[in-house]
Amino acid sequence: MKRDVSESIPVALLLALSGGFFDAYTFTCRDGVFANAQTGNIVMLGISLAKLNFHAVALYAVPIFAFVFGVLLTERLKRAKNFQRNALFLEIVVLIFVSIIPIQFNQAANALISFVCAIQVDAFRTWHGHNFATTMCTGNLRSATALLEEAAEKRALAPLFRSFGYFLVIAVFIAGAATGFLFTTHFGIKSILAGIFPVLAVLIIVILAKK
Repeated sequence: MKRDVSESIPVALLLALSGGFFDAYTFTCRDGVFANAQTGNIVMLGISLAKLNFHAVALYAVPIFAFVFGVLLTERLKRAKNFQRNALFLEIVVLIFVSIIPIQFNQAANALISFVCAIQVDAFRTWHGHNFATTMCTGNLRSATALLEEAAEKRALAPLFRSFGYFLVIAVFIAGAATGFLFTTHFGIKSILAGIFPVLAVLIIVILAKK
């Protein structure tokens, strides 16, 4: 059976690259919040509540709610024709707009990035039939490690190769974070434009696959 190109390893790696980039971008130049890692934002939200620092509470709450809204919208629209293609196009348009949002409006920028990252992670959830995430690593790390144990117990190559796939996605995510930090350090808020290229590459792959 022919697999959907959206579940291919190149697509998974490209989106993981962008996921790491966007987290580094928002953390480095958009008030130290995470675009994707909502666990980090939730932890910082709890700490801010304990400190009664309500400005910081709002800072971390905004991307969390934007992420939730992105998932809700994605779940509603998943059955629409060309959904993944349209989701990628929307992500690119929003990120271009983010590049012109000044630092005085970081909360708006963070909300928009978290919103499109939620769409990305919910629209592309599998590679070769296996669940994974393009914008966070905890689940991928758990799966990779569990598959290593399965490979050792069964002395089988299939789970070993799948484990390697998960570790490769994590490695590319790390590379994306490193690249995002370097670009953001040198080019500031405009560096988000560089993070669009992996998403654009996936959009091209998806469009060509439909022809």
